[in-house]
Amino acid sequence: MGKSERKFIMVGLGEILWDMLPEGKQLGGAPANFAYHAQALGGQGVVVSCIGDDDLGKEILGCLDEMKLDSKYVAVDGGHPTGTVTIRLDENGKPDYIIHENVAWDFIPSSSALLSLAGETDAVCFGSLCQRSEVSQKTVRSFLTATRPDCIRLFDINIRQSYYNEDVVRTMLKLSNVLKLNDEELVIVAGLLGIKGSDTNVLSELTKRYELSLIALTKGPEGSRLYTGSRDCECEAAPIDKIADTVGAGDAFSAAIAIGWLRGDDLDRINAKASRVASFVCSQSGATPPLAEDLTEGR
Repeated sequence: MGKSERKFIMVGLGEILWDMLPEGKQLGGAPANFAYHAQALGGQGVVVSCIGDDDLGKEILGCLDEMKLDSKYVAVDGGHPTGTVTIRLDENGKPDYIIHENVAWDFIPSSSALLSLAGETDAVCFGSLCQRSEVSQKTVRSFLTATRPDCIRLFDINIRQSYYNEDVVRTMLKLSNVLKLNDEELVIVAGLLGIKGSDTNVLSELTKRYELSLIALTKGPEGSRLYTGSRDCECEAAPIDKIADTVGAGDAFSAAIAIGWLRGDDLDRINAKASRVASFVCSQSGATPPLAEDLTEGR
């Protein structure tokens, strides 16, 4: 995309919450994780969400402050509690989520300031989970509509429990120009949209049908694939000595993809860097560990 080297404004739009892990709570929510990793990799991370007027909400603001993340677009809702997710890990560190409902991030308000931010945004990451409520769904869609044509609108689908349907997937794909999903989600999306055939056929059809610039497909230990229609780049997973948990790894991958794409990096370089970042996050506990120095050097 050939933009000059500067601090790209990279927005995580949607849920912010506490991941209640076996060893204690960690700040979470895919969009917030994206903003954190985008900033760690050289962007200006901005979180757009909503918290409750409670102690858990105040702790989130404290965490964002410590992370030096812009939190002025995190609204406070006095009528709903700060979001929490109970996470149980299997023997491979793979998480199972229990996402609690009617929480503050279901009620993200829109505003003129938010729409002004949209016009300045270089990349925005959003998912399907935040579409479960009418209020937040409307805010997300109005934000995306207000972005510039050259803004990266990255739909990191993040299918969770039953919080998705064909209408949501179709609508968000139409508002996107980059799609990120994993191999399990690819099967679900293909089924929802009636696309048959091989993975390559599904990627090709999605790219053409929704005019996507890029699809990022993650395959866990099998690596990752970046597909543009004209280019198809495969990358092996970066080696890990030991997996702590996989929470946040996909969000880190999305952030690395977005900033590499904004900088106009070669597709192979983007894929390799994103793989290294995601693997490192898997080796650490929680979604937002400090990144290793070699991952941020030269950004």
